[in-house]
Formats: sequence, structure tokens, C-alpha cells
Amino acid sequence: MKTIGVIGSGTMGNGIAHVSALSGYKVFLMDINEILLDKGLQKIKSNMERQFSKDKISKDDMENALNNITGITNLESLVGCDLIIEAATEDVEIKKNIFQSLQNICNEETILASNTSSISIDLMASITNLPENFIGMHFMNPVPVMKLVEIIKGSKTSKKTEDKIIKLAKKMGKIPVVCNNSPGFVANRILIPMINEAILAYEEGVASVEAIDKIMTLGMNHPMGPLKLADFIGLDVVLNICKILHKDFKDDKYRPSSLLVKMVESGKLGFKTGEGFYKH
Repeated sequence: MKTIGVIGSGTMGNGIAHVSALSGYKVFLMDINEILLDKGLQKIKSNMERQFSKDKISKDDMENALNNITGITNLESLVGCDLIIEAATEDVEIKKNIFQSLQNICNEETILASNTSSISIDLMASITNLPENFIGMHFMNPVPVMKLVEIIKGSKTSKKTEDKIIKLAKKMGKIPVVCNNSPGFVANRILIPMINEAILAYEEGVASVEAIDKIMTLGMNHPMGPLKLADFIGLDVVLNICKILHKDFKDDKYRPSSLLVKMVESGKLGFKTGEGFYKH
């Protein structure tokens, strides 16, 4: 594996391109327009400069990695990539359209991966010509810092594909952990209901935002409280995953709290809008 395509230059996409390029891979980072692409490329540069200033990487590492990345705005430029990682918006229709379009670009050896945090791997794989080449690679945010990559096998994912992706993740300096396809996989099946429960506790007046987070950080040794974490994830993302879990499991224990719904409807999405449970 020498060349990696990454679709989407937002927070997750530029992070995946960042670690891929630092690991020596040629990277094609794709987004729908030059404005979004330039923003993603600039974020990679600033993040690498921060790593260099903290002696995490050398100047040569940084320069070589930046030279490894090519920005593109069309899928056709991904022809010849050994692996294509989709990191677009967490919207099932958008992802399905991307993988449908990739069928005219990929060869029988191309591995397709999705960075989805909750959408069915089997659903997306079923759109492709070779579902055995399809797998989930759920990176954690921020990608350059977090070690885990949740590797999700679809029901038709081949052992060859799984082994290649595990090897790749290790070369990126990550720790791959494998699970089977299921709504929310492992990480978000456990995390998102916990966040939703914290929101319910606040909504019901059990404790203040600060108290809930302090109890979880001091009492449960979590590095960040669930409400602050929700702000950093994005309340719209939390709500979307809640809805997917609720729909797929058909169980009301996954129903999103009314406060979460109201906050998203009012545009209070957390860190990215400057206000969520905290002011940012």
C-alpha cells in the first residue's frame, strides 16, 4: 500500500490525511471545492507546525509529509489509490452516493473504508461491487493525537482486507481494535447513551453542567466530562448518532433527550458555534 485517498477535508479528514502523510504514504485529499480544501490543508500545516514546535516531529518529517499531500476536488483523481477512506459528513445518503460514484474509479484491489462513527458498514458495502474490500476505520478525534482506530468488519469483509488495514493502522502509530458491524459499533454504542444520560440528568435538574462533569472526571477518572465532550464532538453529531441508535435498535433507551434536540434546533452545537453546554 503506497497511496491513500481521503474524501472530506474537515476535522476528521484532514486528521487522517495528516497521519497518513507523516507515515510516508502519498495522500490525495479531496473535498467538493477549493475553499473547503484550502481550509483543510491549512489546518494540517498548522497542526504539523505545532507538533514540530513541541519536538514531536522533525522539520524534515513535516516538510516530507506536507509534500506527500495533494489537494483535489474531483473523485476521478483518486484513480490508482490503494485505499480510499471516506470521511464525509455523517449522512447515510451522502456516503452512499460517494461509494456509488467510486465504483467507476476503483479496481478489484482497491480497499474502501469509511470513517463513519455509527452508520452500518454492511449497508455501505452493499452498494459496492466488492463488499469483501470494504471495512470501517473509525478514527478518534483529534486524529493526530488519539491512538485508537476502531476497525469494523462487515459481514463480507475479507480477512485479507482486515489484515491490511490492521497493518496500516499500526504503521500510522495507531492501536487498531477490531469489532463486528452493529449500530454504533462499540465506541459510540457506549459513549453516546452515556452523554445522552448526562444531558437528561441536567435537563431534570439533578445537577449543574459543571457538577455532572466534575463527578465524572473526579469520580470515574474520565479525562473530560460528558457534557464538555458533547460540546467538542458537536451536539448535532451526538443527536444524529442518537437517532441512528434509536432507529436501528428500535429501543427507547436510545431516544435523544428533548433538551439535546432543542439545543441543536437553536444552533447551539458546542465548540464549533461558540456555545453548547459551555461558552467557547
